[in-house]
Amino acid sequence: MNKKAKVGVLALGRSTFDVPYAQEMLALAWNTLSMMDIELIGAAELQFDAESALQALPALKQANLDLLLILQVTFTDASLTCEVVRDFPVPTAMWSFPEARTGGRLRLNSFCGVNLACHALSRENIKVQTVHGLPDDARVVGELQQLAQAAAIVNRFKRAKVMVIGEHPLGFDACNYNQQQLTQHFGVSVDRQPVLAFIDEVKALPDSVADAPYQRRAKDFPNLADMDQTATCKTLKVYSALREKAQREGYSGIAVRCWPDFFTDYGCAACGALALMNEDKVPCGCEADMFGVLSSLMAQWASGNAAFNTDLVDIDPLTNSVVFWHCGQAPIEMADYDGPVQATIHSNRKLPLLSEFALKPGRITLCRITQGEGKLRLMLAGGEMIKAPLAFSGTAGTARLDIDADSYRQRLLDAGMEHHTSLVYGEHRPLLRKVAQLLNLEVIELT
Repeated sequence: MNKKAKVGVLALGRSTFDVPYAQEMLALAWNTLSMMDIELIGAAELQFDAESALQALPALKQANLDLLLILQVTFTDASLTCEVVRDFPVPTAMWSFPEARTGGRLRLNSFCGVNLACHALSRENIKVQTVHGLPDDARVVGELQQLAQAAAIVNRFKRAKVMVIGEHPLGFDACNYNQQQLTQHFGVSVDRQPVLAFIDEVKALPDSVADAPYQRRAKDFPNLADMDQTATCKTLKVYSALREKAQREGYSGIAVRCWPDFFTDYGCAACGALALMNEDKVPCGCEADMFGVLSSLMAQWASGNAAFNTDLVDIDPLTNSVVFWHCGQAPIEMADYDGPVQATIHSNRKLPLLSEFALKPGRITLCRITQGEGKLRLMLAGGEMIKAPLAFSGTAGTARLDIDADSYRQRLLDAGMEHHTSLVYGEHRPLLRKVAQLLNLEVIELT
């Protein structure tokens, strides 16, 4: 379950405006914030001068916030806001308040203060998020909640560690990554290990580490005993090694060079191990796809559900449908239990252990942090997984997207997209768009 976003609040005002009304507006705003699904840090106190505002900052900086929210309760000049925002370690948002057009004085002039501050910050290439509306405006509350969630996802990236086991296969340029670019945009730290060194670690483990995951999978797959038991045990030992490594080192996700090494040097498929890790919500991308793992993390954190790193493998303009597939890695929560849910072997290498089932019907969101056209962007798309028989062996789902199938194919290729796309159930694009904005990523809408 995702933790509540931690939001720090700093309320600014100027004593030359209507102070009683400003305090009333602040009380209403604070009450609204208190009822939101966030962890609120700070105090419902108007800061009328730089000295008092700056005194409140150290506590906010030490609170490990996800978002700093400046309540622009009345007009102020931009100097204090710039000083606060300039070196604050997390994204900043500013909330301004409308007021009645009475024909009399401006009692707050709140928006003008935000306008002045945003201009000044823009001259330093600093961007802040803004919302405008009364404290009881449901639209504003929704925007603030979404912004807090997006900021929390950005902050999770800054704290995340990811491991890459092995190099991506030759010719799979979609799975490479630039460490400097990764750190600059996301703050993610990365450890690396040669794939054969990891396989040696797995070999050294006792076979007994496969016992618990075997019992887990036996409950899911009625035909598990029909699989080659030696190879199945090896796959489950791979899972145990990945899980222990993630728990010990605090990895949020692991990108694994799955082939050919696990087949040729160990005698099993890694796919079933990656599926279990995905179910544990520690996404494991195959083909050493670092950005596939990060995309799955983003989708998982936005949705609260496990993600599936897929290939688009079939487009049918006649039925206006597409198929998303991967060998056997989908989390079992995505299974359509009206059809077979079982263990299987890799379609090419003929070794276990893989999951096999069709994906259940429902709304889906697709996302991918892409390096297409030589720059980092975020691809988003939406559609409906439809009820259909398993299209190809492994885990696969037939979907109708929000545009026709062939147009999606053309847009995907024209944008220079990678072959992997992270899939989660539900509609999560509004939140993901906000995450992209905070990460300074251009958004590509494929549907």
